[in-house]
Amino acid sequence: MSAHSLGAYGQQMSTQLKNDSALGLGAVLVGSLPAKLMTDEAPDRYTVEAVFTRQADRDEVAAVHDGATRDYLSTKGYPTVELHVSDRRLEIHNTNLEELRDGLAQVIAEHLSEMSATIRAEREVASARFNEASHREQTRAAAVAALAESVTFSSSTPHADEDTAARADEWISEGGAARS
Repeated sequence: MSAHSLGAYGQQMSTQLKNDSALGLGAVLVGSLPAKLMTDEAPDRYTVEAVFTRQADRDEVAAVHDGATRDYLSTKGYPTVELHVSDRRLEIHNTNLEELRDGLAQVIAEHLSEMSATIRAEREVASARFNEASHREQTRAAAVAALAESVTFSSSTPHADEDTAARADEWISEGGAARS
């Protein structure tokens, strides 16, 4: 990895590590609920939208959309429920308010919290690896520079310039060089 790409990666890593709060959910968006709720024509299952406590980053969005989230919900007793991130909202498909109130909301909150902790831990490990690689690269570059500085192009004889000039005259007289 070049020093330039290490720098860009480091900026990305530090940006990702700044967000220490777990991704959570606030309130249900009442305006997004079906208009016929609590009537005889109300659907049994529908999509409920809830607002995130902060903007989900790309890794969190990917984790919510990942098959592991669906598997997690299935193992917790919600095999038909699907989650989808849409901007600052979580769309909870194939559910209803009663199901959310009676346990699904807790299951989703726990999953988001665990997911955030896992992503944060992965980022910390990646950041530590990046810092170690960056330090090794800086140490290597300094060693190369020091080695290059130790190279000198000087003669060990005190009259090197005179000797070189005499040899050049000799070469010219022998026909080893073109005369000017």
